Amino acid sequence: MNNYLRGKYAEFLARNYMRLHGFSVVERNYVCGRGTTAGEIDFIAKRGKLLVFVEVKQRSSLEAAAYSISPQQKQRLIRGAQNFLKNNPQFNGFDMRFDAILITLPLTVKHIENAWSA
Repeated sequence: MNNYLRGKYAEFLARNYMRLHGFSVVERNYVCGRGTTAGEIDFIAKRGKLLVFVEVKQRSSLEAAAYSISPQQKQRLIRGAQNFLKNNPQFNGFDMRFDAILITLPLTVKHIENAWSA
């Protein structure tokens, strides 16, 4: 399996993990803009009045996955979330947070709630 397929598989596992924890997936691979400043969010999930913007990282170790989320990437994700909220007013008034789901294969999952803030 190549890196692209491993990444897509990790995103699939992460979405199912969130579903098992009572979340529904609102959007997958949300992109705002194009180019180097574009924000892409792996997926957005909600439970009640909580909206979660999730970044999925799959690496050979959980530590490597955690360190692969750069400060620049966090800023792009924040911009992407702002764009999503601007274009989806039905989520006004929702609490929101940024989570990271770290995955090693064949299957270790670590969910970090509120991994960073806007």
